Amino acid sequence: MIDDSKPIFLQISELIENDIISGTLPEESQVPSTNEFAAFYRINPATAAKGINRLVEEGLLYKKRGIGMFVAQGAPARLRSNRREHFANQFVTPLTAEAAKLGIEMDELIAMIKSTSAG
Repeated sequence: MIDDSKPIFLQISELIENDIISGTLPEESQVPSTNEFAAFYRINPATAAKGINRLVEEGLLYKKRGIGMFVAQGAPARLRSNRREHFANQFVTPLTAEAAKLGIEMDELIAMIKSTSAG
């Protein structure tokens, strides 16, 4: 839900992105309106519009005049690709760098990851 950790418009964008990635909002499906977001989250409609427009600028959503916003073709794949790249930069690179500092070999690191995810 919405919290104070980052700007609300970014949280709205991320909520929509998550719904696109999970398949809740498939390609060509209609996205809730800015007024629906505003009413549900009790925020200013301009804030909701800013979050939606961010995704329009990125080509993930598009507008059908008089109807609303829709998920663009290829949006789920593009989001997954972007998030994978971010994941690698944010988590994997620092993890492998720290493992190297500690003298942990790659196969040992992989075993650690496997044992953590299995248990």
